[in-house]
Amino acid sequence: MVKKKRKIFWNFFSSILITAFGAFLAAISIRVFLYPNQLIDGGVVGVSLIFARIFGSNYLSIFLVLLNLPFLYLAYKHIRKTFVIHMFIAVLLFAIFLSLLEKVPPFDGDFLEVIVIGGAILGTGVGFIIKSGGCTDGTEILAIIINRKFGFTVGQIILTINVFIFAVYGWIFKDWHIALKSLMTYIVAFKMIDIVIAGLDEVKSVLIMTTKPKKIQDLITRKLGLGLTVIPGIGGYSGEDRDILFIIVERLDLAELKDLVLTEDPLAFMAIENLHEVAYGRQISKVSQRKNKKNKKKKKFFNFN
Repeated sequence: MVKKKRKIFWNFFSSILITAFGAFLAAISIRVFLYPNQLIDGGVVGVSLIFARIFGSNYLSIFLVLLNLPFLYLAYKHIRKTFVIHMFIAVLLFAIFLSLLEKVPPFDGDFLEVIVIGGAILGTGVGFIIKSGGCTDGTEILAIIINRKFGFTVGQIILTINVFIFAVYGWIFKDWHIALKSLMTYIVAFKMIDIVIAGLDEVKSVLIMTTKPKKIQDLITRKLGLGLTVIPGIGGYSGEDRDILFIIVERLDLAELKDLVLTEDPLAFMAIENLHEVAYGRQISKVSQRKNKKNKKKKKFFNFN
């Protein structure tokens, strides 16, 4: 029980540290790159930047907190309390760092550098916050609620809201060029968020339907050094019992896997899908020497048994 409590505390504490680091990066991006160049982000942060440009940068942190309060309440009512805690901490830390970094000198560079570097830093920071279970933008809460009630995807809702915010920004200040540059910055940030959360190394899940499951299972384990799971199945057309092989493989091993399977069974069927993350409780680092004498390479593989 004590160990479990310690683990829970450490997980929470580490998530706060990651959130703080992400909030610091996001604040650096806003104060050094975006705000001095009249660029905005999407969502609540973007609306806060519009108000700050109208009323003064001193109020940026205040607007950020106040505009997120209704969404914190919606998250409390419709999502879960633990998420509300993480979101509140993320918003508060973000606001604090925005205040502390107010006097930091702006980045001296052309607009392309501002868009790429500023967007990348912002996306990295927000990505760390999301990965640690937090959120700095209440519009995502609204998007989740609308998704549950009306069926639109979260991505469609967020995109619609943000395009509207950029359009309003261009209309208010009669500067469509700066609105377009803000949209470009948002695209860079969005891509960086995806990279931070999902990573650059793509992992694939593969379902293999074959009439030679035992043979292919042995080849995958022996030649590729990869673990797999055997799932009992029934052919939908033939009605025959047939084992399905489930395997998780890194992108660089995929071509070799396909070649091995289709060489052994040209009629095999393979369903391949991208995975954003693989969570596992046990990892076997090396294949047994008895099963892998012919394979000099010792690869890591995931065990689902």
